[in-house]
Amino acid sequence: MRIENPILKGFNPDPSIVRVGEDYYIVTSTFEWFPGVQIHHSKDLIHWELVARPLNKVTQLDLKGVPDSCGVWAPCLSYDNGTFYLVFSNVKSFDGVWKDTPNFVVTTDDILGEWSSPVYLNSRGFDGSLFHQSNGKKWFLNMLVDHRGGKFFGGIEMQEYDPAEKKLVGEVHYLSPGSELDKTEGPHLYEKDGYFYLLMAEGGTEYGHAMSVARSKDIIGPYEFHPENPLLSANKSPENYLQKTGHGDLVQTQNGKWLAVFLTARPLEKMGRCTLGRETAMEEVVWQDDWPWLKEGRVPRQFIEVPDLVEKANPPKQERALFNTNVLPIEFQSLRIPISDAWCSLNARNGFLRLHGGESLTSLHHQSLLARRVQAFHIKAATEIEFSPDNFQQMAGLVFYYNTGHYHYAYISGNYDGSKKWLSVLTADNFEMTFQDELIEITQADPIVLKGEMNRDKLQFFYSNDGEQCIPLGKELDAGILSDDYVREGGLHYRAAFTGCFVGICCQDLATNSKHADFKWFEYKELTLNEQE
Repeated sequence: MRIENPILKGFNPDPSIVRVGEDYYIVTSTFEWFPGVQIHHSKDLIHWELVARPLNKVTQLDLKGVPDSCGVWAPCLSYDNGTFYLVFSNVKSFDGVWKDTPNFVVTTDDILGEWSSPVYLNSRGFDGSLFHQSNGKKWFLNMLVDHRGGKFFGGIEMQEYDPAEKKLVGEVHYLSPGSELDKTEGPHLYEKDGYFYLLMAEGGTEYGHAMSVARSKDIIGPYEFHPENPLLSANKSPENYLQKTGHGDLVQTQNGKWLAVFLTARPLEKMGRCTLGRETAMEEVVWQDDWPWLKEGRVPRQFIEVPDLVEKANPPKQERALFNTNVLPIEFQSLRIPISDAWCSLNARNGFLRLHGGESLTSLHHQSLLARRVQAFHIKAATEIEFSPDNFQQMAGLVFYYNTGHYHYAYISGNYDGSKKWLSVLTADNFEMTFQDELIEITQADPIVLKGEMNRDKLQFFYSNDGEQCIPLGKELDAGILSDDYVREGGLHYRAAFTGCFVGICCQDLATNSKHADFKWFEYKELTLNEQE
């Protein structure tokens, strides 16, 4: 069998990979979604399974109030002498020239167990990584934020980390300003055959993205760039299946082969919108003249040959999650706050998930929303809901969500005194709300099934009040607005846009933050080509 790219589909950017024995682990960014950092595991590099999100306490990760697409950036996972190290940024602000980017490290001896309290490192930049030198020293690298004269990307720097003192010590070493590709970030350092290799993301995280490499005999430099820099990029191949390729990491298999994991995206059309967000792909790396090269050119491929490993498939995922257990499916995340009984309970009513209404979908603080990544171009999602609103300020339903200013929401609400119950759809586009004119009265109907079918850049909602007949709800919607590319076109409302499309369930009570909705199940189905036909 072959490895098919992307190996981690849907919003899974900024990969960092480590091998421990026969086990491979990749971590990816989660931004404002809680718990923080996704950890995927594989033994064969073909089949990957989401196994943990290590930053699961507010004491480790406080996201309340962080702007859209801030929070956890570019985690780096490493392993040394029985200990896993996880470095991450928790970005607090990104608008204007000031960038508040505190960096932390947590540790564990069990990657699926509890992680330590975070140790603060610095706030000089973001995209931090930890390098374990063969002589026993540990080095923390980051890109430098330089606000002077609108520069922003100030190059790559490094400082020693003392694990006993749990702090950075000694001189800060400036390693490289980057190449002519500019926008240098995402540094990783490696030691091989007498050289230190500095891997960097360059060119920005859009269609000019690239992965560059430089080397030096001395860890503090000077570093010379690859003779045919960049190592990897699709920036001159707009027809390639994988676009926006860059920001990655290297790993050596137990059989001696080298591989790169890297960020990628798949546009709906040439240089178009990427509704699945930024994903993770893999390529084979070979060494020649003490330089790494992609096995075949500079442009990454959709399919690569599998290294000589034993295939180990994961059990199939259930399409329908029944809320009759005490554990939520691992695919679900919340926005900025931990999932707790205070607003989300599997015990309040037997066989149901109860969401107590929180703040609006525009809130950066207390939303009652559970959602999972959209990971295929054509999907169907559905849920069965029981909800009895007391007034028009109470809502609950099914949402396709990008950020606080971009979503499509099929929802149940009421009139002023709660004597009538309505079903409708609203859209947030660049923070402007559009409420569809049609209100479907469902006063006597309970439960209601809500369904959404997203096919590339089209989204259609449906509803059923008898569990059998599925009726279109509202008009066909533009799912293309749920993409980084569209959000970056937002003019005065522009903010960082680095995440991806989610689908999930939510409940709002703008009156008292208490009214609840009960959900019996949630279904997510990816359609095959045959089913699409």
